[in-house]
Amino acid sequence: MEKIKIGIIICDRYRTCAGGKCFRSAANREGAFAIYKDQEIEIAGFTSCGGCPGGNIEYVPEEMAKNGITHIHFATGLIVGYPPCPYMEYFEKFIIEKYGMKVIAGTHPVPQKYYHTHMKLNTWSDDYMMNAVENILGDEKTRLDYD
Repeated sequence: MEKIKIGIIICDRYRTCAGGKCFRSAANREGAFAIYKDQEIEIAGFTSCGGCPGGNIEYVPEEMAKNGITHIHFATGLIVGYPPCPYMEYFEKFIIEKYGMKVIAGTHPVPQKYYHTHMKLNTWSDDYMMNAVENILGDEKTRLDYD
């Protein structure tokens, strides 16, 4: 079985994040990493978007590809931040078009505290965001585990 090399791009607001929830969910194949349940994976890159409007998005995928990365995950923080990243859909299209890489929305499951607030705000109501959050909603127990 061939190892899948993954790069994670986080929101620059969280640039000091150590990635603990992302790495934990990858190891446990939870959240968006559940798609790899029967595959070997390696997180081979972890960086921020560079700040709005995502200056690193233009260059980071090329560097990641040079290191064998074929799949880029947008960290859950891009989806659950206040507000969620307004550029995510464009970033996804750009990375696919320019670099031919697979792009996956999300990493770790949505923490319950974010879930409650975003449900009240109706944040994830458009088609793109509904699809983006789909693989990271999990169940209440899992969301509480990631609070």
